[in-house]
Amino acid sequence: MELRKKTFKSLSGIEIRDLYGPEDVKEMRYSDDLGLPGHFPFTRGIYPTMYRGRLWTMRQFAGFATAEETNKRYRYLLKQGNTGLSVAFDMPTLMGYDSDHPRAKGEVGRCGVAIDSVADMETLFRGIPLDQASVSMTINGPAIVLFAMYLVVAERQRIDFKSLRGTLQNDILKEFIAQKEWICPPEPSLKLIDDTIRFCLESAPLYHPISISGYHIREAGSTAAQELAFTLYDGLTYVQRAIKSGLNVDDFAPRLSFFFNAHNDFFEEIAKYRAARRLWAREMKRRFNPKNPATLALRFHAQTAGCSLTAQQPYNNVVRVALQALAAVLGGTQSLHTNSLDETLALPTEEAVRIALRTQQIIAHESGVADTIDPLGGSYYVEWLTNRMEAEARNYFDRLDDMGGMVRAIELGYPQNEIHRAALAYQKELEAGEQITVGVNAYTEPEERPVQILKIKPEVERRQVQALRERKRRRDKKRLSSALADLRAAAEDGCYLMPPILQAVRSEATVGEICDLFRSVYGEYRESVAI
Repeated sequence: MELRKKTFKSLSGIEIRDLYGPEDVKEMRYSDDLGLPGHFPFTRGIYPTMYRGRLWTMRQFAGFATAEETNKRYRYLLKQGNTGLSVAFDMPTLMGYDSDHPRAKGEVGRCGVAIDSVADMETLFRGIPLDQASVSMTINGPAIVLFAMYLVVAERQRIDFKSLRGTLQNDILKEFIAQKEWICPPEPSLKLIDDTIRFCLESAPLYHPISISGYHIREAGSTAAQELAFTLYDGLTYVQRAIKSGLNVDDFAPRLSFFFNAHNDFFEEIAKYRAARRLWAREMKRRFNPKNPATLALRFHAQTAGCSLTAQQPYNNVVRVALQALAAVLGGTQSLHTNSLDETLALPTEEAVRIALRTQQIIAHESGVADTIDPLGGSYYVEWLTNRMEAEARNYFDRLDDMGGMVRAIELGYPQNEIHRAALAYQKELEAGEQITVGVNAYTEPEERPVQILKIKPEVERRQVQALRERKRRRDKKRLSSALADLRAAAEDGCYLMPPILQAVRSEATVGEICDLFRSVYGEYRESVAI
């Protein structure tokens, strides 16, 4: 019988055979390669009961316009059954600029919420007790500053830092690799991350100080294996740096978390997550020889693939997101965000967000997939693909080790070039019709039915800038100047920075003022041209 395609490949280009059987996994040993959930090497999950004990945290990434408007969205999400909040910041905040900076013009509140000062952060969480909400913040270059603002808000709510739960993304290496939102060069940026890890270890032990992110690496065009390899290697780099700064691996590593993409290739994604847990456990054990078993367990958040969403026939995105979310759950995620059908067009509407959240709730309560642990474990195909994912990632590890580590590889442009080649290859396949995207290069419609989208009005920026300037005018200038001088001295001397940053925030210093100080002390990063 003639086949419908000459070759069958995964989304990442792995050739797939027609059938898999015992011979494809004959080298596997159950106890060493799979084992029980909650036990090394954690292939089948990091908790003994997984979702039979507790479902994953259901998050919705939200932030737009002003802190006041985003606060309303958060309250709506919590009423709809959301179990975790995830803050999306606007581009000026992500780049460490205030809303009144010339570079911020036209971008304030557009792709996320504008946060300039602790007053904005306080408004963002008004009426939301921070000891009762798990809060994730997607911020990297200025992460230590926004985290300090969050902490000061907790202080003002009279909440002990030890009761705060959530995750700070704080992953600067993936910015240099993929997303390109940075402030300072790699070395001082890593110092800021070390200081955040130290603070959480000492003062906020339930808060995850870093979420090592493959999501944006995948969004930039990488394969699943590249996402897996570069993300885990970034994680090993952070561990090595923290140990070098004087921290004990068993004290901080159990609070590290990861953030992966949930893309379209159903089985490849499941295999990626299972391989990630196994590879992380093995590499942590081999490289750092920790004593605490929890140090070896990889915890991760997943978000459905933004790059897979299409502007054409946007209701098709509901189906894509459902399949991607199901893969993340079958892969054992601890936390999940489902994208909204309209996010490729604009920030999501309340209706679209509700459908995205209901997708998770239907998977959790109606599908039955959460009733048993790792239900695809033992599938010849899934186990073969898990082994293949691990092997491809190990090949990248070897190359990165030979280059002298990830920082040096970034300077050479190596991961950037690998991702560029993968993205180009996929685009060529798409244009040639070898990859099908329904509604885009197949099954198209001559006329598209418009969907309602959320539009950010220009007056949002005007109001934000006006309020910021008024707050700056009312500040105690002497107190502010003293706090910033202390922070500058600490930065120049290589001291522990969280205490002076907290003091600067309490003195009403803005995101832009603190980040400008970092630029002045550490310099700005300029990416070399990769060839």
